[in-house]
Amino acid sequence: MTTAEPGQLLALKDELAQLKPEDIVTEMGRSNAARRAVMFRLLDKDVAVAVFELLSPTLARDLTHELQGEELLDLVEELSPDDRVALLDELPAGVVNRILHGLSPQQRRATSVLMGFAEGSVGRRTNPAYVPVQPDLPCGEVMDRIAERGENAETIYALPVVGPTRGLLGMLDLREALMAAPDTLVRDIMRDERGLPATMDEEEAARELLAGKLAATGVVDSEGRLIGLLTVDDAVTIIAEATEEDVVRAGGAEPLRQPYLSVPIQRLVRARFVWLLVLALSATLTVSVLDVFEEELSTVVALALFIPLLTGTGGNTGAQAATTVTRALAVGEVQGRDVARVAIRELRVGLTMGLLLGAIAFVPTMLFTDDRLALVLSVSLVAVCTLSATVGGAMPLIARAVRVDPAVFSAPFISTFCDATGLLIYFITAKIVLGI
Repeated sequence: MTTAEPGQLLALKDELAQLKPEDIVTEMGRSNAARRAVMFRLLDKDVAVAVFELLSPTLARDLTHELQGEELLDLVEELSPDDRVALLDELPAGVVNRILHGLSPQQRRATSVLMGFAEGSVGRRTNPAYVPVQPDLPCGEVMDRIAERGENAETIYALPVVGPTRGLLGMLDLREALMAAPDTLVRDIMRDERGLPATMDEEEAARELLAGKLAATGVVDSEGRLIGLLTVDDAVTIIAEATEEDVVRAGGAEPLRQPYLSVPIQRLVRARFVWLLVLALSATLTVSVLDVFEEELSTVVALALFIPLLTGTGGNTGAQAATTVTRALAVGEVQGRDVARVAIRELRVGLTMGLLLGAIAFVPTMLFTDDRLALVLSVSLVAVCTLSATVGGAMPLIARAVRVDPAVFSAPFISTFCDATGLLIYFITAKIVLGI
């Protein structure tokens, strides 16, 4: 596309002029790097800024490689501080330093403050562009304050109430200010709030904000001074990113963080291969178990008929429990301290399902083989379902306790674990019941 004829470029420019920024972002996500750069340079400046703000940090990073110094600085300057930090996290250190030095002093200070917080903390997702009000300010003057500073603020629907040293005293909802008499003081209608600590996990902070149905909440440093606001739209974005990450990792891959068609083949391979290798290595446990019980298999060949049924049931049971508890953990329905309660509940669920499956499997197995082999299969199903559900339910909570993403211990790993332990239970039961 970089060598396209002038007529083609004019046609593309006319086509882009008919699209909304959101549609342009979608089209760029379906294009290769060279075409994206051409498309971006054909946009009017205002549209280009809007498009750049909507790009994912990874896609924006790829685009920066095609942009010139001043062109890039102008775009980065227009980003909100939290979006700017998300982009800088994706860039090499040398490029980050050049960009920071090229920013205006005000934007450089705002960006540097946020970059001082650890990745994954809410401090990194905070927007320092807000309209502060004081507790003794009459509501009639709040509107004047919004008119004076609101244009550059992230939100005006929730205003932080600050003291002389920028300490957060509470939040003022715009609706309350509009409904109050002009001489009503902010302190009389503000919502008492001390804010979220900047070191708090971003996902936990986002869920707390959404649970309170708030438009925004303050984020404070260790001394209670206001850093900025976490808004509801940023909270929704954080939850969406976390959900996508959990879903992808539960499937045994790493999140791409950009549109599928824009991801290079090498990166797709990297996102999947490491997990595939780990899962392949862990699957050798199953092979080892089969090797240990090779003699039993050769003695009673019919045992091999039910191996797929047993391993599939165990893996599915564990994956169901892990998925259910991971979701409950993500939305705050359970916490790390509930591991014993969850394990007991899942043990009861697994035992019940195992008894039902064992009873259903007994009669047809007895008709096609014999009653002793049917007993082996039924007992194994009860034990495997009980163990798999218990382990599957407890592992996400244990993972959270040791500060590991619960999705890492979700379906793929638990399925592999259940395969190996299920075979052990099956063959040990067979040795006892069949006397082999």
